[in-house]
Amino acid sequence: MSLEPFISLYRYALEPIAPFSWFGIKVCSIELVAALRLCTVLRQVREDLHAKHQRRAGDKPASVEERSFLRDACTSLTIKFGGEAIIGPLLGVPPSFVLSGVSPGVYIAAQAIVEYIPVIPSMSLGTELPLSIVDGFTRALLLCSLIPKPVITHASPVIATSPWTLLLSSLVIANGGFFITSMFSFLEPTPLTLTTPAAIKPYGWTATDLWCAPFITGLYALLTHAQPFWAELHSVISTVLGNTGDKVGPMDPEAARALCALILAGMFTTRTAKNYGLVWKKGVAEKIKIQ
Repeated sequence: MSLEPFISLYRYALEPIAPFSWFGIKVCSIELVAALRLCTVLRQVREDLHAKHQRRAGDKPASVEERSFLRDACTSLTIKFGGEAIIGPLLGVPPSFVLSGVSPGVYIAAQAIVEYIPVIPSMSLGTELPLSIVDGFTRALLLCSLIPKPVITHASPVIATSPWTLLLSSLVIANGGFFITSMFSFLEPTPLTLTTPAAIKPYGWTATDLWCAPFITGLYALLTHAQPFWAELHSVISTVLGNTGDKVGPMDPEAARALCALILAGMFTTRTAKNYGLVWKKGVAEKIKIQ
């Protein structure tokens, strides 16, 4: 299968769009889609948790804190930039939101738009299945383009060539924000409360979002030879698979990103299918929540 259509799609989605480009502000369509998607999902989750809280209360008055736009905007910004804020100081790299206010502004604007929509349908198979493909492409941009660059271009050779640093950065940046918001109950209808994050509850490690980040970043690094370790590993794998000819070369970064996007889309589609009962689960699999 040719990856050219997906490469072209990425190139188009990464082009600055009007009216932002008129003022020299670089905002692309894929960033807008990702921001609106995140804010919409968070509203759906909040409304679902609120309904569950009301049902648990029954006839008794439910203790619910009045929602504020600031709290909801902070939730979106924490999920987007929380992991970056954690790993940035460890690498000696300033987080992107410190250098530019464009991306935070996009997410705050997206939050405002989503909040003023009168009704948003709850999550269902019909809506989540096609959006899983969109999620694959937006997540691949993060895991293949945005996360590896600060690591592999780092001024310190030790950091720039460390595969562990690359995978750890991917894990933390992609999941750190969700960990923080879950730990402080940002999405619950009650006041902020310290609780156990979903990721470290039983079977929380099976969440697709958790393990796909280092996996996809590692796969991208393997295909593109982003660091010497990955080039050597690619050569070893090629030899084990029977290639005794010329040394295997790196894959074009755009093609590797497109391939990773397709793999992620498949992962997220499978997760959606499992969550909504399209794939039969039994035994131990019943206990594993695909998130």
